[in-house]
Amino acid sequence: MTWTLTSSLDEFRAETGDFLAAHPAENTVLLTLVDRLAKLGLNAFGPEAPRFGWWRPGPEAQVAGAFLQTPPFSPRLGRMPTEAGAELAAALHADGVELPGIAGGEAPTWAFVEVWQKAAGCGATVHVNERLYRLGELTDPSPVPDGRARPATAADRELLIAWFDAFLAEIDHPSPDLAAVVDRRTADGDLHIWEVDGRPVSLAGVSPVIAGMSRVGPVFTPPELRGRGYASGVVAAGSAHALAQGADEVLLYTDLANPTSNSIYQKLGYRPVADCVTLDF
Repeated sequence: MTWTLTSSLDEFRAETGDFLAAHPAENTVLLTLVDRLAKLGLNAFGPEAPRFGWWRPGPEAQVAGAFLQTPPFSPRLGRMPTEAGAELAAALHADGVELPGIAGGEAPTWAFVEVWQKAAGCGATVHVNERLYRLGELTDPSPVPDGRARPATAADRELLIAWFDAFLAEIDHPSPDLAAVVDRRTADGDLHIWEVDGRPVSLAGVSPVIAGMSRVGPVFTPPELRGRGYASGVVAAGSAHALAQGADEVLLYTDLANPTSNSIYQKLGYRPVADCVTLDF
């Protein structure tokens, strides 16, 4: 049982491409990160080189686990057995890596944390507990909220930057170059707005279809406009867009501490897949 670590995106794609595509839900974040790095370059998330790795249960076995890190952000674990999470922590520590935290499926992530805390002599706190959902049959919101959905345009740029900034502040996540993110995602048709009488009231992002998978996020409604069904409307519209683009699986993450979002997405037809955790060291 062994991990192979590399800084080569091409090598990572060659070794893990089939594995990532075979399990698109559990590898959803890795698939989208690989896509962005391939399109935007290795410095898309920061000046430090990304880290990649894959795990095999034996020398001749197929890849059965993968991770990816785009510093300064924490590593993200893809699908892997519990023991692979523990072995990855040992491998990264032996390689002299310093980490701000770790994120992924509950079992391998906690196994990673147990080894990392002992090896690095640090504590760990839960940043967020999330649940991954997969769309079954899309159901219209009930009642249907006032307004309609439309694609975001360049005219929405300043509002979208402000909304992205507010969303990231709410989840206590570092802010990247938001203007560049908004410009790129608007140009790609990834961002959808719910508007009432011509006024934007809610936002949902929808990732490109990769390996038959598309993921909804972020979803944001200004606090003063919540409780009116706007998020349900724009998520339903974004989900329909993903299906129209050929997605076989439409996914989204929810914060388990937010019962409202977990409830409304299930009413739209989303069903639980797995629980995930993000921890800070």
